[in-house]
Amino acid sequence: MRLHDFTTLSFDCYGTLIDWESGILENLRPLTSRVERTLSGDDILEAHARHESRHQAETPGRLYRELLGGVYADLAKEWGVGAGEDECREYGLSVGNWPAFPDSAEALAYLKRHYKLVILSNVDRQSFRASNEKLGVGFDAVVTAEDAGAYKPSPENFRLMLDVLQKAGIGKGDILHTAESMFHDHEPANDIGLASCHIYRRHARGGFGATMKPRTQPSCAFRFNSMLDMAAAHENEAV
Repeated sequence: MRLHDFTTLSFDCYGTLIDWESGILENLRPLTSRVERTLSGDDILEAHARHESRHQAETPGRLYRELLGGVYADLAKEWGVGAGEDECREYGLSVGNWPAFPDSAEALAYLKRHYKLVILSNVDRQSFRASNEKLGVGFDAVVTAEDAGAYKPSPENFRLMLDVLQKAGIGKGDILHTAESMFHDHEPANDIGLASCHIYRRHARGGFGATMKPRTQPSCAFRFNSMLDMAAAHENEAV
């Protein structure tokens, strides 16, 4: 299998293109700075993953920016710190402030010359618009949790994306789903029969960070440590 075998790249955004772990840690600082016990970065991210996953399963139709406010409130309760409604709401609106990975815009600019680019994201459209400005490309389609009424790893998100792309003449075999999260992306991609590429952003740290551990060990057609590594591999295939 070669990268040139595909015409379309579908992307998870947060964790793959946007450095959501840095964004989460920075925007939780007003809360974590008040916690009396010491919390490592992974302690914070793993707690965030637990609460986020539960909210997404229990309220799949809730907008991500509102859901994050609930996560903030639960973290405050778990850590024994008070948090008002305004503080929770502000955290929910912080998604647009989360930084892009340094290589994302450059790699996307290269890949845009060779592929259709699609977003399949667990956020709402308002939040993604702010992030898209940091990525510097126009995507050919954007499918969010707001559109699906569900959150990955639900298969509904993937089915909706496949339906949208099929109407544009793009079949499942044309698509390479590109993502960091084994839990949110590679496991359901395996289940639905979609080829995937792992962008292993946590390669230097290991663990699952702000995502839950997958039920299985998903298989991936490709694995790269960065988006620029993927772009370089595509370019080298043509030599």
